[in-house]
Amino acid sequence: MPESDLPKPDANAYDALMRTQAAALRAADKEPATRADWEDRRKNLRVAMLAAMGSMPDKPSPLEPKVLGTLKRKGYQIEKLIFQSRPDVWVAASAYVPEGDKKHPAVLCVHGHWPWARRDPVVQARCLGLVHLGFFVLAVDAFGAGERYTEPGRGTYHGALYGSTLWPAGLTLLGCQVYDNRRAIDYLLTRSEVDGERLGITGASGGGNQSMYAGAMDDRFKAVVPVCSVGTYQAYLKAACCVCEVLPGALRFTEEGDVLGLVAPRALMVVSADQDAFQFSVGEAKKSLERARSIFKLYNAADKVRHEVFESKHDYNQAMREAMYGWMARWLKDEGKGEPIAEPAHEVEKVEDLACFPNPSDRLKAFLFPPSLAAREARSLLEKLSGDKPDHAEDWESTAVYRRGQLRKQIVGEFPKLPKPTARFGKVETRDKRQATPIVLQPEPNLPLHALLLSGEGAVAIQKPCVVLHPDGRVAAAKHPLTAALIDKKWLVVAPELRATGESQPANDLIHDAADHNCAEHGLWIGRPLLAQWLFDVLCVLDWIGIQPGLDRRSLTVAGVGSASLIALCAAALFDDGVAGAVLVDVPVTLVTEQAYGKDMRMGLLAPGLLRWGDVPHLAALIAPRRLVIAGGATPQGKKLKREALAEAFTSTGSIYKLFKAGEKLTVSEEMRAEKVAEGL
Repeated sequence: MPESDLPKPDANAYDALMRTQAAALRAADKEPATRADWEDRRKNLRVAMLAAMGSMPDKPSPLEPKVLGTLKRKGYQIEKLIFQSRPDVWVAASAYVPEGDKKHPAVLCVHGHWPWARRDPVVQARCLGLVHLGFFVLAVDAFGAGERYTEPGRGTYHGALYGSTLWPAGLTLLGCQVYDNRRAIDYLLTRSEVDGERLGITGASGGGNQSMYAGAMDDRFKAVVPVCSVGTYQAYLKAACCVCEVLPGALRFTEEGDVLGLVAPRALMVVSADQDAFQFSVGEAKKSLERARSIFKLYNAADKVRHEVFESKHDYNQAMREAMYGWMARWLKDEGKGEPIAEPAHEVEKVEDLACFPNPSDRLKAFLFPPSLAAREARSLLEKLSGDKPDHAEDWESTAVYRRGQLRKQIVGEFPKLPKPTARFGKVETRDKRQATPIVLQPEPNLPLHALLLSGEGAVAIQKPCVVLHPDGRVAAAKHPLTAALIDKKWLVVAPELRATGESQPANDLIHDAADHNCAEHGLWIGRPLLAQWLFDVLCVLDWIGIQPGLDRRSLTVAGVGSASLIALCAAALFDDGVAGAVLVDVPVTLVTEQAYGKDMRMGLLAPGLLRWGDVPHLAALIAPRRLVIAGGATPQGKKLKREALAEAFTSTGSIYKLFKAGEKLTVSEEMRAEKVAEGL
């Protein structure tokens, strides 16, 4: 690619923009002046948080608890059990039951990202300490973790492209966990051994995150102890976090201090480690606790909030546990003043002995995981759309206008103000009778968008423009065979580097199997899904193309390769007055999947609630009767589809084209040579 005096792509620009916008969103925050002020905010905040967490059942399903085995121990027993949270969503749990006929205070122990989930020795330790101190303890596997992972094993991970399958279906892993923990209380209240007025919750890391949210959203918890998990939301924009910690759009309506404040006037102890990661650091935790303390004071409950700091790395070690024991004893048993209690001697169980299902195949036939729950919810949403079958073109046109409006409003959101369509040009390079000119646009302040203008040699009176999108940026788009074929047919190709892709991608963005993990999450935190941001970049490119002389704007086409074909599809569907057609190369034909997405999928495309509006074929239908070329399709795992399966996937799209008597404008082919695609445009 040509060298020039233009600035190089800045891999820090995207995250810097997210942090700047996050800070602006919370810049006007003030402490509530009165208790009445806070009570009003408290009510609205809980509503906003529940909406952000995603859909939850209107009515609780029967718990149908089943004890699958019991381990008898001196002074207590451990029950291996399951209960139903949502229909066919089963929670694997361990109940630590003290001896004796009296009712006991109970503590829900939720784990973080420890290798064996609820059965991990780190998690077992607090459960055993608590039961020896006279607490009934319930330890649960988080959704998609431990025995609730598709293929259970040590170190399984419910985040990245596994847990994010929930987003398009209007669910979140965080919301599912909050709901599971609510049902865990429902289960505890069925136990004759439990005093339902004295309930607590604790966990570390992701489990601390669950503890904070469960305590904030459910007043039945009287003592809440999040460990190595409290910081600030804005700190998450400088770090990687699990999908289970993401509350979409949270920074648009709150910061973490107010979430902690929702616990007031119940008892809250935050435990921090002085060698923890930045997002859980002592300094960030203090910021949120300062805000929370002001709320506790409104209830004259300053003694019910405490911050304990330990010389430690990320952990839930013995000293931390002993501090928790004292806090639980103070507020659930009315014993002591909340000072640490020495941990009773105990011996952890073998991991395999605590398994509800020694063989994963023993799990119930209907046993849903994050992807399979997402698939069920998605199919239910899409079934509601299936009855909307127009019988003439005019009917569809009105439907399409409505759907575009809903897509913009509910999924994409408001775009920033379009900048003046200007560009800076770099040095032209000629190679193999083709010219490449680097340009830089400026969609948002301090966020340059680099692109390449690619054309053949020789003057052409009027050129047809095509924007080619690639998930790996402008250089990959320039090298794709479709680009070469278009240039040979005298097209002008614009290959933009969408934000946070290619050389503009932030460092260390790859987490587990998700190539754009961090930047996708950072966009969600401020309520700007990357899909929406990428569409704004495309709109800025189209706006600039629209004022260029010598271009046939009536032929303007948007093409996408692989997962970027979904961006091209959305752009053509939404910008119907500026795009003449679209080319989709190896497009994922659906976002509905029973398994984790494949590594070629970008998390940034998984806009929350997208499937409430429709799936890939529904988007494709919005392009009718304009030109649409589908040159290969794939499953959400990246497996290429054969001709029959591909045609079936877009049957509904074809029916809309037939309404317009424009069947020739839709081409669906298993494999298509780039030259043939370019020739057919």
